[in-house]
Amino acid sequence: MGRKTVLITGGSRGIGKRTAIRLAEQGYDMMINYRSSQADAEKFAQELSKMFGVQAVAVRGDISNKEDCDNIIQASSEIFDGVDILIHNAGPYVSMRKTMDEYTWDEWQYMINGNLNSAFYLTKLALPYMRKKQWGRVITFGYDRVETAPGWIYRSAFAAAKAGLASLTRTISLEEAKNGITANMICPGDIAGRWKEETIAEARSESSSPVPIGRPGTGEDLARVVSFLASEDADFITGSVIPVTGGQDVLGKIYRYDYDNRM
Repeated sequence: MGRKTVLITGGSRGIGKRTAIRLAEQGYDMMINYRSSQADAEKFAQELSKMFGVQAVAVRGDISNKEDCDNIIQASSEIFDGVDILIHNAGPYVSMRKTMDEYTWDEWQYMINGNLNSAFYLTKLALPYMRKKQWGRVITFGYDRVETAPGWIYRSAFAAAKAGLASLTRTISLEEAKNGITANMICPGDIAGRWKEETIAEARSESSSPVPIGRPGTGEDLARVVSFLASEDADFITGSVIPVTGGQDVLGKIYRYDYDNRM
């Protein structure tokens, strides 16, 4: 098999962008999925191609929509030979604090579609290409302690979708092991704002008292884990839910903040 192809959902900004840079540095061809930022995504893909000598393309699609997922995977078969490494980075999030009954019908459906159903759509569509090669990687993103299905106050839709995704990820790992396909979930720490695209070197110049290791987390911290899980060397790691938090009790911090600010 020649050079492998990566599809990163929401790959034109934030954690997805930093991950794409890391993987392009390692010689992977790239499909950068975007929903609305066409100019940014196309410019970024061109930069990756020029800087690292890989083939990088931008592909539009709302991953909460099954037809768009069809089009994304169809494009992967036309441009490349399907997808080898599928990174479910994108996922909608409602920032406003709401109890379960305060979610509108449309908000709830969009959160479930964007965070859970999208992974089903894209993985189901990509699996035939991976099975044909007897090799593949599926990488999803969760949140702190998601594998225990914890309650998350004022985040019911997001939490329910990601807890379901953790179970789905582990099921995929069991069903597809015989086909040389691994599936793992990464659970980021409290990485927000500019730190999603920053490097570890930049973070080491600043301190963060809530994080036991003493510095902010970055998109590069996550990209390093993604790049290892995508590699040949990670073939014995599957069905894992991996926290990348710097030792911080992320969910505990969020719970206290949300609860205090709603009372």
